Amino acid sequence: MKPSTALVTGASGYVGGLLVPRLLEEGYAVRVLTRSGPPDAAWADRVEVRRGDATVDDDLRRALRDVDVAYYLIHSMDGKGDFARRDRELAQGFARAAREEGVSRIVYLSGLHPDGPLSTHLASRVEVGQILLGSGVPTAVLQAATVIGEGSASFEMLRYLATRLPAMIAPRWLDNRIQPIGVDDVLHWLVAAARLPPDVNRTFDIGGPDVLTYREMLQAFAEETGQRRRLIVTVPVLTPWLASHWVGLVTPVSSGVAKPLVGSLVHEVVCRERDLEQLVGAPQGGVTPYRQAVRRAMEGLEPDPHHALAVAGTGLAAGAVAAGGWLLARRRR
Repeated sequence: MKPSTALVTGASGYVGGLLVPRLLEEGYAVRVLTRSGPPDAAWADRVEVRRGDATVDDDLRRALRDVDVAYYLIHSMDGKGDFARRDRELAQGFARAAREEGVSRIVYLSGLHPDGPLSTHLASRVEVGQILLGSGVPTAVLQAATVIGEGSASFEMLRYLATRLPAMIAPRWLDNRIQPIGVDDVLHWLVAAARLPPDVNRTFDIGGPDVLTYREMLQAFAEETGQRRRLIVTVPVLTPWLASHWVGLVTPVSSGVAKPLVGSLVHEVVCRERDLEQLVGAPQGGVTPYRQAVRRAMEGLEPDPHHALAVAGTGLAAGAVAAGGWLLARRRR
């Protein structure tokens, strides 16, 4: 029998680049859509590369032709502004092209979120999911919180904050609850979602077994990487805008990317159902505890190869930004 064909968009990104070899292992014929030609990856010669732009309808149609499952891993969170509008238009074009080309299933990785008003980042993720669910193509929207794995922007943010700041002034929403998930589990659910029955068209919450605060995640990372517990003092007035600049100073994550990520931390993000596990089965050995996911992510790595310089430089600068914002807010009261 001819193997099923999977299209992976965003294959040059973190999750997409890890998903491709998993699909190949499962026996899929994998196609990737890229604007820049064959990706610089070990699997590049094992996939079909379709060069094109996801904003161009003809390119999308060619990439989606004869595809069984299409993975939508595109987002515009690049610090260039108005990413919500760009994400909306990209999703609308993709949904239309997938329907017209007869794709059997769409799988989308979205963000775990509560009910009610959301940050711009999470609201955009939710909107994209709704667009794809309304496409007429059976869609599985997988909703995850912080993904724990080397290269994940949210994990790199946590990693460098925990390592470069032995003491920090932080916003009080550092004590909001989060249900992090190991990247291996994310990949398991993404691959498994392609096997869902054709009548399944819905969102699924995915997460690890632990519900932690961001403070607890920072402390556990420090302990698992042989560092002392961090001194964390929370204040009620550090805004997401100011905190994103603080993160931009301390970590390799740019302020433009950090801002939507930090803005999402004002929400508690905890799974409300585990239905996908009931439908397709859990990862082998069960879902990965947070500390184990951290250990896997950090195998063979130093917490920060430039730790001494960072603590002396960016760490002090970030502390000054945080303290300055707190004092400014106090004066305005």
